[in-house]
Amino acid sequence: MTYLGSHSAADNPNPFAGDTGEVSGVYRPADTIDTLERPTTTARFVAPGSVTDGKFGLFRWEMAPQAGGPAAHFHRTFSESFYVIGGTVRLFNGAEWVDATAGDFLFVPEGGVHAFRNDSDEPADMLILFAPGSPRENYFRELAEVVDSGVQLTPEEWTELFARHDQYMV
Repeated sequence: MTYLGSHSAADNPNPFAGDTGEVSGVYRPADTIDTLERPTTTARFVAPGSVTDGKFGLFRWEMAPQAGGPAAHFHRTFSESFYVIGGTVRLFNGAEWVDATAGDFLFVPEGGVHAFRNDSDEPADMLILFAPGSPRENYFRELAEVVDSGVQLTPEEWTELFARHDQYMV
């Protein structure tokens, strides 16, 4: 018997080889999760790749009303998924912008052009999943440092910063 979407151990290059399982879960109480608070957004690094052994990264992204968001871009080495928890998030799938609300989901594979923003007059909240778990928290922290320092980067410096974090603007 087979199930659609199921995977066998043969599909995984590093399957678990034990016979009885192991105690290996990672519990992270809410008050221990690293948070990056900015004027219009709060990023909660729920499960960065450093916690998931690089398998995925999961962030909660909270946006104030009219927070805006990043311009259209793509990543070469990881996929990105967006799941809206509350409010209205404008999601760009590479072809069109859609107003996504609670329960809506967007998957973007490697190389897929995408963007997101909050243009509404209400707060919005979503989960962002990166796979594999690249250290995206470093990108967001570096952006915050640049903004907070007041340094004006040249176009070449922006391009280098983005490339260092697998972010390619279109």
